[in-house]
Amino acid sequence: MTIGYFALIIGAIFVNNVVLSQFLGICPFLGVSKDVKSSLGMGGAVLFVMLLATLVTYLLYTYVLVPFNLAYLQTIAYILVIAGLVQMVEIVLKKIAPALYQTLGVFLPLITTNCAVLGVAILVVQKDMNLIQSIVYAASIAVGFTLALVIFAGIREQIELTGTPKGMKGVPIALITAGILAMAFMGFGGLVPLP
Repeated sequence: MTIGYFALIIGAIFVNNVVLSQFLGICPFLGVSKDVKSSLGMGGAVLFVMLLATLVTYLLYTYVLVPFNLAYLQTIAYILVIAGLVQMVEIVLKKIAPALYQTLGVFLPLITTNCAVLGVAILVVQKDMNLIQSIVYAASIAVGFTLALVIFAGIREQIELTGTPKGMKGVPIALITAGILAMAFMGFGGLVPLP
């Protein structure tokens, strides 16, 4: 692995975290982060779908949309591809690995509406990455998403055990905690140059 890939990985996980820096994927970040187990399940599902979606959308853009001058259909095509992939993965898992399907059950349909998956597919094209860089970037973004989700879930579990004032319980304390976590991740800002 060259230093370029190292910078890409560290930048995607810490410096340019998709949730805490780019504010993509906020819905599952706030909705699924009530316990660490659910957060890990969601993170694993996002990693799998994000890798698959990035691979397919990269190939679609490079070998279909651009050659036929249809690049303006990028967003619509990507949304259809991501929704189709999630449905296909759900059907295949239900048939081949029912236990894994039960584990990921509710998380797979949630990924269809996760804007981080669509955001990464679009960012790969905007940053003019090749196929290997795209896959590494997507995996790193998914790891950063999972890291933020698990840290946030752990903090929320701890907050539930403490005496939170009545007016701050639930969403208010979650939003304050998310803001503080985002500021903590800003500390990684000078670690690597942004791609």
